[in-house]
Amino acid sequence: MKTSIAARSLQVLFAYLFALIALYPILLMIGSSFKTNQQIFANPLSLPTSFSFKNYAELWEAVPFADFLWNSVIVSVASVLLILLFSAMAAFYIARFSFKWNGYLYFFFLLGLMIPVKLGIVPLFLLMKKLGLLNSLWSLILIYTGSGIPISVFILTGFLRTLPVQLEEAARMDGCNNFQVFWKILLPLVRPALGTVMIINFIQAWNDFFFPLIFIQKEELKTIPVGMLSLFGEYEANWSLLFAGLTLSALPMIVVFLLASKQFMEGLTAGAVK
Repeated sequence: MKTSIAARSLQVLFAYLFALIALYPILLMIGSSFKTNQQIFANPLSLPTSFSFKNYAELWEAVPFADFLWNSVIVSVASVLLILLFSAMAAFYIARFSFKWNGYLYFFFLLGLMIPVKLGIVPLFLLMKKLGLLNSLWSLILIYTGSGIPISVFILTGFLRTLPVQLEEAARMDGCNNFQVFWKILLPLVRPALGTVMIINFIQAWNDFFFPLIFIQKEELKTIPVGMLSLFGEYEANWSLLFAGLTLSALPMIVVFLLASKQFMEGLTAGAVK
C-alpha cells in the first residue's frame, strides 16, 4: 500500500515538473510582453515590475496587427473547414466501400505524406501566378488544404475502420442513405479523430512562415508570422512589441486546442455509449 502511494506521488511530481517545464517558455513570453526593451536585456528571466498594456497599445500603432490577425484567422479557419469536409468524405469512401481502385486511391493520399509540398514551390508559384491568385489569401487556403488532406485522410480512415459495420447496416435498414449514414452515424463517432485533425492543421496553417512569405507581398494581406518581421530592424529589434504580438497570436491556438480537447473527450464518451 505504501509502495503504491509513493509511486503515485512520484508520478504526480513528474507530471507537475513536466507541466512547469512546458509552461515556462509561455509564461516567460507573457511576462516579457509587459517589459520594456531595457528590462528584457537587463533581467530577461525576472518578472515584470509593473503590468502595463503599453506594449500592446503600441503594437497596434507600429504595425497593422489587426490585419495580420484577421488574415491568419481567415486562412486557418477556411483551410481547416475544407480539410475536414474533403478528408472526411474521402476517408468514408476508402474505409467503407470496396472497389478495385481503393488501394491505389489510399496510396495516392499516402504519397502526400511522403513527398514534402515545399519541393514543388516553383510549380506552385507558376500555377498561382497563372490562376491570378498571387497576393490573394486563396493561394494560402488552397495550399494548406491540399497539404493537410493526406494526413487527415490517413487519420480518419484508420479511425473509421475501427467502427463496427453493424451500426451502418442498422441505419440502412431504417431507411438511411449513404450521406445520412456518413453525417448522422459516423461523423459523431469520429469526433476524436476530427479534433486531432483540426488541431494539427490549424497549428500548421497558423504558424506557417514559408508560404505567406512566397505568395503574399501586400502588407495588408500578410499573416502574423510574416507581418511580425517588420518589428525587426536592420540593426535592432523591438523585442517588447514582438513578445506582445506573440502573446496575442498564441491565444487563438490555445482556444482551438481547448475546444478540440473537449470534442475529443465527448467523442470518446459518445462512441463508448453507442
